[in-house]
Amino acid sequence: MSKNILIVDDEEDVRAIAKLGLEMAAGWNVVTASSGKEALNQAVKYQPDAILLDMMMPDMDGRTTLQQLKANPITEAIPVILVTAKVQNSDQENFSELQVAAVFAKPFRPLQLPEQISEALGWG
Repeated sequence: MSKNILIVDDEEDVRAIAKLGLEMAAGWNVVTASSGKEALNQAVKYQPDAILLDMMMPDMDGRTTLQQLKANPITEAIPVILVTAKVQNSDQENFSELQVAAVFAKPFRPLQLPEQISEALGWG
């Protein structure tokens, strides 16, 4: 079954490579957003099956975006996977209090993303 995924990252090359990986490896539909504000609009509009959310973005960071997604009844149930370059043990503790399905480290392997997402979300 084809999934709809929202990729949120302020870096165009990261969005492009993740989109390509999900489309090529799994045939999933991918919508992208380059900011937290755009992500909130896209999540409401497209109701994706999952959101890949970059932690470090200008204006509205991943944590703030996540809090707003979870505060909105329309988007609160959408699973969110954080994607971050910071995955130290001290950061893991910070992430544990957030309502996220998983935390993926950058750089990631685009063709392995569908498998990682499916595993993290229990899609079988």
